Amino acid sequence: MKKIFVLLLSFVSTFTMAQDLVLDVWSNTSPPTDNGLSGPEELLENNRVANISVAKMYIYFPEKEKNTGAAMVICPGGAYIREAMSHEGYEVAEWLKERGITGIVLKYRLPNGHHQVPLEDAQRAMRIVRYNANEWGIDPNKIGIAGSSAGGNLAANAGTRFTFGDELAEDPIEKISSRPDFMLLLYPFIAHKEENMSKPIKSHFFGKDKNWETAKKYSPQRNVTEHTPPTFMVHADNDKVVESSHSIELYLALKKFNIPAEMHIFQDGGHGFGITKIDMPAEQWTELFYQWLKQRNIIEK
Repeated sequence: MKKIFVLLLSFVSTFTMAQDLVLDVWSNTSPPTDNGLSGPEELLENNRVANISVAKMYIYFPEKEKNTGAAMVICPGGAYIREAMSHEGYEVAEWLKERGITGIVLKYRLPNGHHQVPLEDAQRAMRIVRYNANEWGIDPNKIGIAGSSAGGNLAANAGTRFTFGDELAEDPIEKISSRPDFMLLLYPFIAHKEENMSKPIKSHFFGKDKNWETAKKYSPQRNVTEHTPPTFMVHADNDKVVESSHSIELYLALKKFNIPAEMHIFQDGGHGFGITKIDMPAEQWTELFYQWLKQRNIIEK
């Protein structure tokens, strides 16, 4: 059965998803932390992928005459145990591509109890895009990061726990800043709670490390500084999986540092709506975000 899943995954990736370039995130070096997973990836319902042990970037370049110079690294959600590659990944990249923005879907390695792993991949992906910016027709000062649900947690961590690069590194990519220039967060998980650290679901991310000090590092609202990038957030008021209070907490933290931020909490939408067309108010987020990019001068008005 697992072989069938792998064949189906290969078919879906090559037939329905028109990436212009696919890269291994750690092609020239080993990742700092091994997530302990092995064997083939598993394709689940609705093109969700599990058992991810190799991080990859799927890049969608806009047509040259449409190119705005902006780019976004996109982190699909899935509770850190799977990744929703289509409606929170590839389809978002296609939407960006049509609007002249390079979309880069990051299939990050799942933590499998090694909490450092996804952030290592996201930081590396940001550096790779900036390192190749000239060749790829990208403005190195207009590279954002997006994420949904757990991917929103990852994107927000990347936007609050970036580094400006290691000038002494032998690897030229590691010399580059991993700071996103802006963030798009869809129904992001933001705030861990100390009383929840013993719950079994936490083991997928933290493993045996139940230390509250560790959890604080992955609660982005605690790590906002004056260098945190401008942020656009979307949530639904009737989200029963990740309550809208998560976005509100981050918004309030951003405002303490006067970070430009826009937040939309729609009455309906639930959780996991992504970019799939739905007959709900939350569907409006794409146009609102597009206008925000113009207002921020990330793309031309």
